[in-house]
Amino acid sequence: MFKRWTAFLLTLSLVLIVASCSSTGGTAANVSPENGSKTTITFMHLWPSDIAAGQNRIVNQIVDDYEKEHPNVRIKQDVLDNEQYKNKLKVLSATNKLADVGVTWAAGFLQPYVDGNLFTPVDDLLSGELKDKFVAGTTEAYAIDGKTYALPLEFNIAPVYYNKAIFEKYNLATPQTYDELKQVVKTLADNGVAPISLGNKDRWMGSLWYMYLADRYAGQEALADAINGTGSFMNEGLLKAASEVQSLVDSHAFVKGFNGLSNEEAKTEFLNGKAAMFLTGTWELPNFTTNKDIPQQFRDSVGFFKFPAVAGGKGNENSWVGGPGVGLFVAENSSVKAEAKKFVEYFIAKWGEQSVTGAGVIPATKVDTSKLELPQLYIDLLHETNQASSITLFADVQMKANAAEKHLNQIQALFGKATTPKKFSQAHDAAIKRGD
Repeated sequence: MFKRWTAFLLTLSLVLIVASCSSTGGTAANVSPENGSKTTITFMHLWPSDIAAGQNRIVNQIVDDYEKEHPNVRIKQDVLDNEQYKNKLKVLSATNKLADVGVTWAAGFLQPYVDGNLFTPVDDLLSGELKDKFVAGTTEAYAIDGKTYALPLEFNIAPVYYNKAIFEKYNLATPQTYDELKQVVKTLADNGVAPISLGNKDRWMGSLWYMYLADRYAGQEALADAINGTGSFMNEGLLKAASEVQSLVDSHAFVKGFNGLSNEEAKTEFLNGKAAMFLTGTWELPNFTTNKDIPQQFRDSVGFFKFPAVAGGKGNENSWVGGPGVGLFVAENSSVKAEAKKFVEYFIAKWGEQSVTGAGVIPATKVDTSKLELPQLYIDLLHETNQASSITLFADVQMKANAAEKHLNQIQALFGKATTPKKFSQAHDAAIKRGD
């Protein structure tokens, strides 16, 4: 689940509401009378069994194995879905009661937690058992001012998944150019089929579409410069990307009610065959390959294609939006910090191959897949990651918290046609110029 946040500070009422739900993430009771002399490590993550069955099984297996090998340790899990997780993480941060171990995203998402002295550096783990185990460039995304504050579990790119059965029914080929993609959209819409499933209530799903269009029209450098403030979102190519988003809306490219649908609801539309395409990250590979709760007939019908290049654009189809997925942090104020670090080291070492075979996840650690029996979809996407000319990190992950929130709100406004491409771009420049 990779990937997105609102403002770092919440109101007191939200703190009281969210902190009262689920289980407590604090570390005040890591050793309790009911556990005797056992050390309790609280572990908060975002892989519920009903949403991420493969990952959930792997987490439980690793936890069980760790507890068997360390009989004096108990791992207490707190499991929430993506949006609930992000909200609770912010609430617990406001009260400085984070779980001992938890999930985080990289770059800009990480920044406020580091600034608040909430995550502890984990560089010592990179020189131990995990030395040289990570794919090049993955741990760097979790480094700030020369220190590493989390260790990545996944590496993701975002392809356009499509339903082969629907494409075959309407004699559609996978689009090689953006113009061909728009023709596929028109054919499907004309036949009463929702071309693309999109859950833009969560906003970051719409951001993926904008990011790809921005990359294809303006190129990676112009997009990067706009995000870091050395350039501008008023760049001609970036303005064209924002305009093209609204052209897709006008062409009925997205499933009905997309701006009010959550990501999970949009995914269900695709899984149920009610939409032909779905742009999302490779974190969904388990649902398209190994998740036995999803009908085999559907899984066999899922293919993917690269977001195509646009005529006259500066980007190319081998440039992907993606980057390191979620990682594990250890709370700075954990009363069992040393044991929590040992658990993180163990978890990441075990996660690698198990996540490949048990969940179809592309891990951030190096895994020899030559002797593993893997779904073809997984093999093909793994090949694409190796062939990528560049990876552009998700926009809201790159940005600082307030700018990211402005970006996400503007994305929803852009898709909802509540703003113009020019105002959309001006709002981004203003937010980034403020530097918060």
